[in-house]
Amino acid sequence: MRKKSTNSQEEMAKFAKALGHPTRLEILRLLSTQSCCFTGDLVEVLPIAQSTVSQHLKELKNAGLIQGEIDAPKIKYCINKENWEKARLLFSGFFD
Repeated sequence: MRKKSTNSQEEMAKFAKALGHPTRLEILRLLSTQSCCFTGDLVEVLPIAQSTVSQHLKELKNAGLIQGEIDAPKIKYCINKENWEKARLLFSGFFD
């Protein structure tokens, strides 16, 4: 009989999937060093195309690890502190 996954397991899997790419880890590292930044700022420091940066930002946002605020015509991104803490606690508890 297969065990049903819990909400916390599903949430941790969602975070883990978003964290499963080196570029997304680098984006999170960059965002964690400042309050917020625009997509263009990330494009300037990452060695990938703007469309690829946008795709990685979308994955991180869908997982809830970052949030975006439209400041037309740009989008400003920052760490979603509530979900960042939730992810930290979930992974910390998992590895204890």
